[in-house]
Amino acid sequence: MLHHIEIYVSELEKSAAFWGALLEEEFGYTPYQQWQDGRSWKKDGHYIVFVQTREKYSEDGYHRCRTGLNHLAFQAGSRAQIDALREKLVRRGVTLLYDDRFPHAGGAEHYALYCEDPDRIKVEIIAPKAKTEAENHG
Repeated sequence: MLHHIEIYVSELEKSAAFWGALLEEEFGYTPYQQWQDGRSWKKDGHYIVFVQTREKYSEDGYHRCRTGLNHLAFQAGSRAQIDALREKLVRRGVTLLYDDRFPHAGGAEHYALYCEDPDRIKVEIIAPKAKTEAENHG
C-alpha cells in the first residue's frame, strides 16, 4: 500500500492552492501537515506532500519528460465529475492538456481529463470504465 508521495515545487503557495483545491474538493483529502516550507493532504492512510524546492536545487526546473515523475493519475467517481471539474479548472485558468481531444485523449474507451499543476506536472483524472450492455444486465 502506498504510504506517501513527496513532491518538490518551485512556488509552494501556488502549488498548495492548486493541489489543495483539487485534492479536497474532488477527492476527499483533508489537510494534514503544514509548515513553513511544506503542506500535505491525507486520505485513507496515505498522504501527498508538497515541499518548497531550495533555491540551490531549482536551477534546472521540472520537466515531465526528464527522468523522474511523468504524471499523477487520480480516479474520479464519474464522467459527470470530470466534466464539472473541467469547467472549474477553466474558470481557475488552469492549463488543460489535450483539450482538443477531451475526453478521449487517452483513447476511445478512456474518459479522462488532463491538466498541469503550477510546475507543469501532468495530472490525469480518469472516469470509471463504462459498463458494457452485458455487464448492465448481468
